[in-house]
Amino acid sequence: MIKSMTGYGRAEGTLDGRYIIVEIKSVNHRYFEFNSKITRGYSFLDEKLKTLLQQGISRGKVDVFVSVETLEDADAQVLVNHSVAAGYLNALKELRDKYDLRDDITVMGLARYSDIFTVHRTPEDEDQTWECVSQVSRQAMEQLLQMREREGARLKEDLLARAGAILSLVQAVEERSPVTVQEYQQKLLARLQDVLHDSNIDEQRILTEAAIFADKVAVAEETVRLRSHFDQLHLMLESSEAIGRKLDFLVQEMNREANTIGSKASDSQIAYMVVNMKAEIEKIREQIQNIE
Repeated sequence: MIKSMTGYGRAEGTLDGRYIIVEIKSVNHRYFEFNSKITRGYSFLDEKLKTLLQQGISRGKVDVFVSVETLEDADAQVLVNHSVAAGYLNALKELRDKYDLRDDITVMGLARYSDIFTVHRTPEDEDQTWECVSQVSRQAMEQLLQMREREGARLKEDLLARAGAILSLVQAVEERSPVTVQEYQQKLLARLQDVLHDSNIDEQRILTEAAIFADKVAVAEETVRLRSHFDQLHLMLESSEAIGRKLDFLVQEMNREANTIGSKASDSQIAYMVVNMKAEIEKIREQIQNIE
């Protein structure tokens, strides 16, 4: 099943005293590009998250947002920096004495100066933290992949419809091409009769000229290759692998064959068909830019 590169997934959970939120967004990109925004102090999760996501995503720009909130922190210690506290206290007393201020120095007053206190926490158990974050991340990734698959199914349906429209045009070109040779032969005969004022024109000459014309405007090779390209397209769309880059190359080949048919066309009807054909190929090219 083909996948789109556009997707979004979100999951949250409380595990081992941690409240964890993970959001994953992905959009089009030529390669796999990973960016993360993680709660301060948990940067060790970055590379692990990247490795995890690469297991399910091969192409696209992926942004990951991870929030980790510790709900239980019994081992935290709050220490007082007594030298800093003494400095504040002496400075306040100096202000009191110099300006004859009311002495309202209190513990709560000093507590406003945050640099007096230092909070020491037990270092994070990285393996245990990752075990919790990875569980929530897998849930978010699963949501993202499901969205990419749903979008991929819609893209596949659209591509097959456009492929069918192009193949109908190819068939019309194949049917019209021999008729143009017959029409050229008839026009050539009429022109020669008009110029020479003679109904007894060398038939072999007409046949030779028509054969030369037929060779110039022959598009059988191009239409056969086009059909082959669309056979390849159908096979790729059934693949479970990442096919975006292969499809990009295949569409280039389709466009090349259509251009060749257009350059050979001396018939307005075929030229119009080729214009429509190229328009549909361009729409396919735009669509596959979002396929992984």
